[in-house]
Amino acid sequence: MDLTSWPAALPYLLVALAIGYLFGSFPSGLVITRLVGLGDVRRIGSGNIGATNVLRTGRKGLAALTLLIDALKGTAVVLLAGRYGQEYAAVAGLGAFLGHLFPVWLGFKGGKGVATYLGVLLALAWPGALVFAVVWLLVAFISRYSSLAALMAAVCVPIALYVMGYTQVALLFLLMSVLVFFSHRANIGRLIQGSESRIGAKG
Repeated sequence: MDLTSWPAALPYLLVALAIGYLFGSFPSGLVITRLVGLGDVRRIGSGNIGATNVLRTGRKGLAALTLLIDALKGTAVVLLAGRYGQEYAAVAGLGAFLGHLFPVWLGFKGGKGVATYLGVLLALAWPGALVFAVVWLLVAFISRYSSLAALMAAVCVPIALYVMGYTQVALLFLLMSVLVFFSHRANIGRLIQGSESRIGAKG
C-alpha cells in the first residue's frame, strides 16, 4: 500500500483493528474455568486469565484449551483480514493482541498476550512461530519459568523475522514484543526477586 492510498484505506484499517480487538478481547480462560465450576481464575496464582494461570488449577486440559483458543483468536482474524491485503491482516492481528491485553469487558485488565502473539505470528509468518516455539520450549525446559521463556522468545522473534526478510512483520512484532514485556512487568520483578512461580505450580 503506497502513501497516497492511506487516507482512503484508513477507515477500513480502523475497522480491521476494531474487529481484531473484539476477537482478541474474548476472555477464554475466565469463561472456561467458570463454565466448569472452578470460579474466577483471577483469584488464584498470578491473577491472570491466560493458560499458564489456568494450569495452576491443576486442569491441564483446560489450560491447553485456553491456550488453543487464545492463539486461534489471533490466527482467525489475520486470515480473515488477509483476504483484503497484508496491511489489513497485520492491523487485525495487532487488534486481537491488544484486545487480549486490554479487554474492555474486564476493565482493560486481560492476559499477558503470549498465546495470541503466537497465533498472529503463525498466520503472518509461520517460520517466526517455529523460532518462538523452539526458544520458548528450550528456556522453559531449562528454567521452568513460563514468563522467562515468553520474554526470551519475544526478544528473538523480531530479530529472526528481520533476518528472514519479513521486514514489515518484524516491525509489527517489535512493537508487540515491547507490549509483551510491559504485560510481564510484574513477572520480571518476581524473576529478579526469585519469587516467580514455576510451570506446574498450583495456585
